[in-house]
Amino acid sequence: MSSSRTSQKLRFVRSSRSALAVTSAACVFAVAGCSTLPHNTSPQVIGTFQKRIDPQVEIMGPKAGADADLVLREFYTASGKPASNYESSRNFLADSIAETWDPTGSMLVVDSIDILTVDNGADRRTFDVRGNVIGSLVDGGAYVPRSIKYEATIKMEKINDQWRIVDLPAGLVIERNDLRNNYRPLSLYFFGQSEQSLVSDRRWLYTGQQSVDTELVTLLLEGPNNDLRPATSDLVPASATFLGKEDGTYRFSGMNSMSQEQRLRFAASLVWTLNNANVGGKIKATADGSPLIDGLDEMTIDDFAEYNPGNFASSDAKLYAINNGALLEVSGGTAAPSSTSLGRANNLQSADISAESIVAAVQKNSQTEYQLKLGKMGENLSDHLKAKTIARPTFEPSGQAIWTVVNGEKVVRVARSAASGEISQSEVDTSGMDNIKGEISVIRLSATGARVAMLIGGNVYIGVVARGNNGDYHIVNAHQVGLEMQNTALSLDWMSDGSLLVGTNNTNSPVWRIEQDGSSATTLASGNITAPVVAVAASPTTLYITDSHALLQLPAESTDNSFWREVSGLQGLRSSPIVAK
Repeated sequence: MSSSRTSQKLRFVRSSRSALAVTSAACVFAVAGCSTLPHNTSPQVIGTFQKRIDPQVEIMGPKAGADADLVLREFYTASGKPASNYESSRNFLADSIAETWDPTGSMLVVDSIDILTVDNGADRRTFDVRGNVIGSLVDGGAYVPRSIKYEATIKMEKINDQWRIVDLPAGLVIERNDLRNNYRPLSLYFFGQSEQSLVSDRRWLYTGQQSVDTELVTLLLEGPNNDLRPATSDLVPASATFLGKEDGTYRFSGMNSMSQEQRLRFAASLVWTLNNANVGGKIKATADGSPLIDGLDEMTIDDFAEYNPGNFASSDAKLYAINNGALLEVSGGTAAPSSTSLGRANNLQSADISAESIVAAVQKNSQTEYQLKLGKMGENLSDHLKAKTIARPTFEPSGQAIWTVVNGEKVVRVARSAASGEISQSEVDTSGMDNIKGEISVIRLSATGARVAMLIGGNVYIGVVARGNNGDYHIVNAHQVGLEMQNTALSLDWMSDGSLLVGTNNTNSPVWRIEQDGSSATTLASGNITAPVVAVAASPTTLYITDSHALLQLPAESTDNSFWREVSGLQGLRSSPIVAK
């Protein structure tokens, strides 16, 4: 690209985003007025680009002479291969039902499949199939955590001396390993309600298809999954249509009603979705016959760098720690008292610090009273709400408002005016969580503010943050993830990739990573950790935990390091980590 072309492109992006900032500011106070797509409608996608299945994808079938139970088990393995309308699965069915069997709807994911013989006839067999459902894949490939029992009765007959299935329920069931072997998680990106940042929406796509990019664009136009939708902003009108990809260009129509600001945001969603799925380089897109963005025939992530979904925390995010009730700043291998009065305190219980050096702290006044303090680093902190218990505060992305939990039940939002410093307080609506019993001991907002993670009764929950027309906040669509924790979770924090870091009191598995969609929970290195892990924190480069002895760290990208190291400057001091972000 020539230098003049680059200069022209940068001038356009800057001027457009000036208008975009004004529009976004208005949207903060009137979210509904900035939405152009009602939740009960959806854009159209024209089927001129049917999913192309890799011709090298193997089509499975039963082995000749295989026993009935082995044929049945292979059928469930084949269920993870949707190629040619589940041809692999249908090969295990008798001709009488192969064409009428219905695999549509959600796909149940079980931890494992148990097959028990009920009737062991010479030419007819009946089996009970059981498993623990841990989730399901719904339309569009979104994973939904679940915890129910799966039971089904399958009948088989010997036909032409080969066992085939003659009776089974509709729908698909696969084991967790087959999900991982046949599907891969990729993220769509939609703008949050404030229209300032991109929110990830993890989807599972079949690895055997060739047209991953057009599948992603199709899903992008269809919008976010149902759980996430309340936390996002609708930019695309119902008339919008994806016509397919032609000569390397993604073609759309029905976007005439979209403003330049809306097109700019949709383009950012498109480019970052494709880039993070390794469909990078220069993206060409047209809307109603013209470039999607005026003046940009080709788009790259450089044109939308400010919306980088992985750019929420600096790689050199500051580390703080609480030790003996005082706040310490950790830098250059040393730990020194912070520049606030908290650096000289002896009753600090918890705190959060924004990237803009705004501090929210909880101090213990007595055995039955805790107090929230707010202010800027280096200045006197102001006193605010008091309660018997106050959970560690968590900042919204703006850094000007925090959430906390009072007495284990009431979620409170405290906002600080950036201009005047005045404080306002309101209660977050948690009525959507009435079916979840127990006290909230930990609450953490995600980097975009679209999701909230909570510990309730030692279990991990992820909810969605929605903002009403009157500006009030709600936690909706909360569900439990990481069922493996089994009431042992003590601490959690969001990692930079959107997953959760969780500390527990489990001596064998003290630290866990939980994926954003709850599709898996894996244990992290624990060679020298002594449970309980009472505090955790994460920066883009480093993970921090506090076990029963010390504050430890591990590189975030470490794959073969099984040992955590003490943090320099805090060796031998059991301290709680805080990463400013």
